[in-house]
Amino acid sequence: MFMLDSNTCIDFVLARSEASRARVRRSYSNGLSIWMVTLGELRVGPRHPGADPEDERRLDLFVGTILVRPFDVRAAGEYGVLARSVGVKRRSFDRLIAAHARALSRTLVTRNEADFADVPGLKIENWTK
Repeated sequence: MFMLDSNTCIDFVLARSEASRARVRRSYSNGLSIWMVTLGELRVGPRHPGADPEDERRLDLFVGTILVRPFDVRAAGEYGVLARSVGVKRRSFDRLIAAHARALSRTLVTRNEADFADVPGLKIENWTK
């Protein structure tokens, strides 16, 4: 069971990393999910001036195949634990993403491993390698 970070979704949807795309495809049967705020982040890209109009369609197709998880009471409690133990830095949303993955005992998939390296107990995988 995996929770995908926004950059992993972008890599898949826009075919930026064949290694990541292959891993996502292989992992559907194990359960893939994203956080609702990750979905919000993903919705920003296709609306930028100059964005490929097909990007939003590709994103919609992808999102239709995975579970979008809410930020629930358990994840909020985990965020409080993380904020107290490792602090809140400029990457507050990364902390929320990490908290949510930890609260659900999910492995977080990201190509920005360094952004999450200081989070105790968080399992991280980079599917671009």
